Amino acid sequence: MPDVLTIKGREYHLIRLLGKGKGGYSYLVTDGETLFVLKQIHHEPCEYYSFGNKLESELRDYETLQKIGIPMPKLLDVDPQQERILKEYIEGETVSDLVHAGRMEHSWLEQVRDMCRLLYPAGLNIDYYPTNFVLNGGRLYYVDYECNAYMRDWDFEHWGIQYWTVK
Repeated sequence: MPDVLTIKGREYHLIRLLGKGKGGYSYLVTDGETLFVLKQIHHEPCEYYSFGNKLESELRDYETLQKIGIPMPKLLDVDPQQERILKEYIEGETVSDLVHAGRMEHSWLEQVRDMCRLLYPAGLNIDYYPTNFVLNGGRLYYVDYECNAYMRDWDFEHWGIQYWTVK
């Protein structure tokens, strides 16, 4: 990966890889003053998930989740030609890191359940895997934009919660 990434000609300096998901790689970047997340869409195969246009899906899901009030980073810019998205950076640790460090708090489960009270009536699930949630100032943010049609087998209580506990 180059040290400088662009979105519509504007340069962002790569700091580090934050993570890789089904749809792309997320990088912590800076313009010299502010930290951002730059997501680069990838087209690597995923045996358990099928995609249409990943960029369009991200943008559509962002709008959907924003309308129903899910706390998440703001979408700041899009470069369709390079299939890149620039997001607000929410500083904090992922729930995955916190769970593995033995620092799980009951209030975080309640915050996800509050999100579910918005999602389920809208017929939606999000990806409840704990790497997709960042804690900042006591508040959880869903840092992915993915959402899918609600299915009981994939809701928080039947799938996601199993990853929110130390085994």
